[in-house]
Amino acid sequence: MSEDKKKELQSLSRRHFLRNTGVAGVAGAGLAGGFGSAALLQSQRAKAASEGNGVEIAPGELDEYYGFWSGGHSGEVRILGVPSMRELMRIPVFNIDSATGWGISNESKRILGDSARFLAGDAHHPHISMTDGRYDGKYLFINDKANTRVARIRLDVMKTDKITTIPNVQAIHGLRLQKVPHTKYVFANAELPIPQVNDGRDMETPENYYTMFNAIDAETMEVAWQVIVDGNLDNTDADYTGRFVASTCYNSEKGVTLAETMRNERDWAVVFDVEAIEKAVEAGDYKTIGDSKVPVVDGRDGSKLTRYIPVPKNPHGLNTSPDGKYFIANGKLSPTCSVIAIDKLPDVFADKIEPRDAVIAEPELGLGPLHTTFDGRGNAYTTLFIDSQVAKWNIEDAIRSYNGEEVNYLRQKLDVHYQPGHNHASLTESRDADGKWLVVLSKFSKDRFLPVGPLRPENDQLIDISGEEMKLIHDGPTYAEPHDCILVRADQINPSKLWKRDDPFFAETVAMAKKDGVTLESDNKVIRDGNKVRVYMTSVAPQFGLEKFTVKQGDEVTVVVTNLDQVEDLTHGFCMVNHGAQMEIGPQQTASVTFTADKPGVYWYYCNWFCHAMHMEMSGRMLVEPA
Repeated sequence: MSEDKKKELQSLSRRHFLRNTGVAGVAGAGLAGGFGSAALLQSQRAKAASEGNGVEIAPGELDEYYGFWSGGHSGEVRILGVPSMRELMRIPVFNIDSATGWGISNESKRILGDSARFLAGDAHHPHISMTDGRYDGKYLFINDKANTRVARIRLDVMKTDKITTIPNVQAIHGLRLQKVPHTKYVFANAELPIPQVNDGRDMETPENYYTMFNAIDAETMEVAWQVIVDGNLDNTDADYTGRFVASTCYNSEKGVTLAETMRNERDWAVVFDVEAIEKAVEAGDYKTIGDSKVPVVDGRDGSKLTRYIPVPKNPHGLNTSPDGKYFIANGKLSPTCSVIAIDKLPDVFADKIEPRDAVIAEPELGLGPLHTTFDGRGNAYTTLFIDSQVAKWNIEDAIRSYNGEEVNYLRQKLDVHYQPGHNHASLTESRDADGKWLVVLSKFSKDRFLPVGPLRPENDQLIDISGEEMKLIHDGPTYAEPHDCILVRADQINPSKLWKRDDPFFAETVAMAKKDGVTLESDNKVIRDGNKVRVYMTSVAPQFGLEKFTVKQGDEVTVVVTNLDQVEDLTHGFCMVNHGAQMEIGPQQTASVTFTADKPGVYWYYCNWFCHAMHMEMSGRMLVEPA
């Protein structure tokens, strides 16, 4: 037997061992890490290349898709080109970023608002706004599980422009958008139930804990309404009529320990009737909780606003097929997915059929199904966390099998490395799902890359799904922790090359300058207002408009810089040495930063974004006089 064959058999044996230990780990509250063989991946790559499925985007060539990756507990969003899988840019959202000055500049602090006190975030689910079920390239929304926030990113400038803290709840997890007629609402699930009101009462009575389904106005970013529910809420998705949204619940038991959350053989998917909820709010059929003014309607079991569809067991992902026919709930602790017929939901809400009658298939796929995505050709792709595989299956064949026909709905299983969580196919959340690429976000990467210490990278894998067989063609390390991603065609995004001088991103700073009688495009001056000093300067490579300015010890200093360069990609920076103050100023942008000049002496400032052959000489001095 050849050495390569031995390694391949060892890999398969290890995978069998992993599957068995993974099952035991769930029962014992632990999941085993993955094992595998690099030789197997190399053989897969060689096979893909030999069949013409290799991918090479040469220098200067452009990718077909933008990919937006959540940064997990880094709190950011990352932009990748697909299929090259090159990281193009990072967008700070819930984190502090010294390169751009996010969380440091005044403009970013205004957007962060009261939550600027949090120095961390846990970004999970990025989703792009839609019109008539198609990506419109206007906004990307993402949640912060750690601090119960939802953020909006403008896709013209790729900057966060709104952040909202959701009242009455904790731990925003599942997030999806209304698809039609446009993204009026951002739907967000609060995962972890808490007492209502959470002011010290009912702390030891979990039966009085509740959580809520939340609708945020996509334009104002204000919370429009909330729906209180039984159990907890996990992932969510919306239909293509604008009426129904479904969410999984893995803790129907309302348990507060692992064992308590695993008692029931079935939990549920709760379906929300958005039209009925809106009518209830309009009619005043709601309450408010604590200091919040947000309308809260009752969606607990028996409400006319919701229906609870039993599904097995501890379901996780909830995904809508691009033809608008089905919600698919992924079982996690069951080897099955539950296919819910959306056209049966009106009869469920009219009590003509039982909620469970809306389940029209429950294919058995493997161990640990977490998330399902689609190719637009009737096939679904489900990650199997414990099996470390992706299962490709046909939805209509699964329905026929559920009805008793002898039909094989499984098309293929592909090994991935290892413990896949989310997966995402190109354009899959829209009507335009094109079935070209599948990204699988694997949580473990043992033996895939050079060792880097106990903390390992994760592994994002790109799979060609354009043919009958899935073909793994790329894997690459990623840093903590890309939870989910979304792929949008490049022509559906239209980023700006320069800032517009009237952009609302820095409108408040412009208004401050106007009040001070400063013309930002031409003036370089210092305004003194007691112990508050505002320093206005322009920047044109390679020089700041002010080469020095003088303040007094203890002054609160605000430096406002306007980049007058009109050449795309010519970004300036401002860094005040030994004051923790630095920021990015893109071409035609105005940016500001505030700090205290607390020690007398000479302090240099310099441009910290390379901009010119004389970049090193682009500097100036702040002279701080003793108090």
